[in-house]
Amino acid sequence: LAVGATGYEIANALAADNVMLGRPVVADCVNPVLASRNGWRETALRCSARLVEVEIICSDVAEHRRRVENRVTDIEGLVLPAWDEITSKLYEPWDRAHFVLDTAGTSVDRLVDELEAYIVRTT
Repeated sequence: LAVGATGYEIANALAADNVMLGRPVVADCVNPVLASRNGWRETALRCSARLVEVEIICSDVAEHRRRVENRVTDIEGLVLPAWDEITSKLYEPWDRAHFVLDTAGTSVDRLVDELEAYIVRTT
C-alpha cells in the first residue's frame, strides 16, 4: 500500500499535534524529495518548534547494498524494496544546510555522539 504524499501529511499533522502538547518529536523518514522536507520545515515553523534536519547516508555502496540485501523485517506482509528499486528511485539533492551522518564504517554509538554534539553546537 503506497500512501505517498498523504502519509507525509498525516505524519506532519501528528507531529504538530504532539509538539503543541509540549512533546518532542523525532520523524524518521526517507524524505526523498524537497516537498517532503519542506513539509517538515513548514510544520516546525507553524508550531514554533526547533527543526534539526539530518540526512543519514552510507557512502560505501557495497556495504549499502549488503545491508539492503540482508535485512529482514518483523512486520508481517511488509515487502522490503530490492536494491534495484532503491537505486532507481528519485532522490532530490538537499537545497539547504543540514547535518549528514555517514554510517559507513561507523558504530551506532559514534553516530549518536556526533548527532548529539551537532545538536548542542547548534542550539
